[in-house]
Amino acid sequence: MYPKPKILWCGDTGISVEFGDSIDPETNTLVRNLFAALKSAAHPGIVDLNPTYRSLFIQYDPWTCSFERLVQLVEDCTESAAEAAPENTVIKDVPVCYEEDYGPDLEEVARFHHLSAEKVIGLHCAPVYRVYMIGFTPGFAYLGGLDERLHTPRKKDPRKTVPPGSVGIADQQTGIYPIESPGGWQLIGRTPLKLFDPLREVPFLLQAGDFVRFRPISGDEFAKHSNS
Repeated sequence: MYPKPKILWCGDTGISVEFGDSIDPETNTLVRNLFAALKSAAHPGIVDLNPTYRSLFIQYDPWTCSFERLVQLVEDCTESAAEAAPENTVIKDVPVCYEEDYGPDLEEVARFHHLSAEKVIGLHCAPVYRVYMIGFTPGFAYLGGLDERLHTPRKKDPRKTVPPGSVGIADQQTGIYPIESPGGWQLIGRTPLKLFDPLREVPFLLQAGDFVRFRPISGDEFAKHSNS
């Protein structure tokens, strides 16, 4: 984590405010606090805010808000955000079926770590994960907090098609594919939840800053949930 945030100029209409160079809860909390402070400020010159693991990208209208004014606003909000209220820690339940048809790479991950498949499932379901950011595809949730014993490299040959709802592992992260897409993560399960629905009032089921816990379910439960 940097002693002081770095403000980087990103073209004519954007800046990036970087708080560190690692993936950790403390750095991400600073990102979330600044995001909340700027959103609350509702400055007309700010067009969009995109939080990531360690930085906040701000798109702005230079005709409404100059670069210098925006930097001052960021600095002011960074100071006020340091005293921000604690984040909402409601934990969202995500059911996952880890059976072979839904987790084709579970056995491979287990062999890589010299663990049983049951142990992998137990380790994967134990933590409360933080949604660090949304990206890659609409609603793809990058989750931090994966047990070190499950850190697994991406697949050497990515799949051309990954089913929606697939739960995967890549290095120190776990995540959920919201739509059918290519992907190189190790697939260990699948959730029947619909993470992205453009027709919902809030299209994304998970948002940056949310907390998630996985819960194992059977194939029958998966089918029942999918048909409900």
